[in-house]
Amino acid sequence: MPDICAMKNIHHPSEILDADTITLIKGEAAAAERLEAMTPKLLELIYSRQWFRLLAPKAYNAPEMDLPEIVRLEEAIAWCDGSTGWVVTLCAGASWFGGFISPKAATIFNDVQVCLGGSGAATGTAEITADGFLVNGKWLHATGSPHVTVFTANCVITKNKIPVKDDSGNELIKPFFFLNDEVTRIHTWTSVGMVATASNAYEVKNLAVPTERCFSLKTEDAVIPSNLYKYPFLQLAEATLAANISGMALHFLEEALELVKYKNERQQLIALPAISNAINTLTNNRASFYTQLDASWEELNINGCITEKTLAALSTVSRKLANEAIQLTDRCFPYCGLAAASKETVINRTWRDIHTASQHSLLAYPVL
Repeated sequence: MPDICAMKNIHHPSEILDADTITLIKGEAAAAERLEAMTPKLLELIYSRQWFRLLAPKAYNAPEMDLPEIVRLEEAIAWCDGSTGWVVTLCAGASWFGGFISPKAATIFNDVQVCLGGSGAATGTAEITADGFLVNGKWLHATGSPHVTVFTANCVITKNKIPVKDDSGNELIKPFFFLNDEVTRIHTWTSVGMVATASNAYEVKNLAVPTERCFSLKTEDAVIPSNLYKYPFLQLAEATLAANISGMALHFLEEALELVKYKNERQQLIALPAISNAINTLTNNRASFYTQLDASWEELNINGCITEKTLAALSTVSRKLANEAIQLTDRCFPYCGLAAASKETVINRTWRDIHTASQHSLLAYPVL
C-alpha cells in the first residue's frame, strides 16, 4: 500500500473534471468511434478548454499549466474515453514543441484552433538547400489527423543526398513542421481500438521548407524560458502516455466491477475480490507514479534541473504503471462475460482502446 503522503497526491479522475464534462465525453465516445474522428461536440469542448494547447508557451496565449497538473488532466480525459484522451494528449504533447520553435515561425499559435500532431519516426529526408531544406517523406501515424493544422515530423538531414552525421557519427535527425495545405493525408487507420483517434498517415513531396521550420528538442535549445521546456521530452512522453493507459484501465476495471454485480453468487465470490484487488493494485501504482512525477517537477523547480537518477526512476514507474494496467485488465476480462466481447459495449471499446494504445513502443520495452 502507498503511504499517506503518496495518497495525498492521487485523485480519482472524476475529481479532476466536472460532471458535465464527464457526461459529454462519455456520451460522445460511441459516436466518435462511428465517425472515426472526434465529434463536433468533442472538438468544441477541446477548443474551448484549449486542450490542444496545454503544453504550448504562455507567451502564445496558451494555458502552460504545471506538468503534474496536465498529466492528471490527461488521465482523467482518458478515463472518460480512450480515444479522446489519446488525441488530446498527443496533440497537446506536440504543442510543447512551441517552446523550441523559432519565434519567427511561432505565428502558427495565433490560430486559436491550432492543433499540432505528427510522428516521431524518422521516415523522411530533408536535403539542405541554399535557403532551407527540401523535404520528402511519408509518416504512418498522426493522431487526430482530421483536426491537425500543423504536422510535425522527424527527418534525416542530407547534403547532396548523403546523410549528414551528428557528433556521435550517427545520422543527424531533426524535427520539422509543415502547414496543413502542404501535407497529403492518407487514410490508413483501421485499428481495432482507438478508432476515433484517426491516426492516419501523411506525406510531403519535394516540399521547400524554410530553416525556421526546423528545430531541436534538446532542453538547452529551448527558446522559451520556462521550466516546462527544461523537462526532458522522453520522460514527459512516457508519463503522459502511461497516464492515458492508467485512465483507460481504471475505466475498464470499474465497468467490470459493475458487470459482475449481476452475476450469480458463486461467480461473484470469485470475480468481485479479483477485480477489487486489481483496482487496489492499480491505485497503488498510480500513487507511486504521481509521487515520482511530482518529485521530478519539484526538483526541477528548486534546482533548475532534474538528476538522471530521478529521471530513471520516473521512466521505471511510468513503464510499470502502463504494463501492469494492461495486465490487470487482461486478468479481469474473463470475469465480464459476453458483454465484454460485444463491440457495442463501453467495456469492450475500453478494452480495445487499451490494447491498441499498448502497442506504442515507448512503454513496451524496459528502461535501458
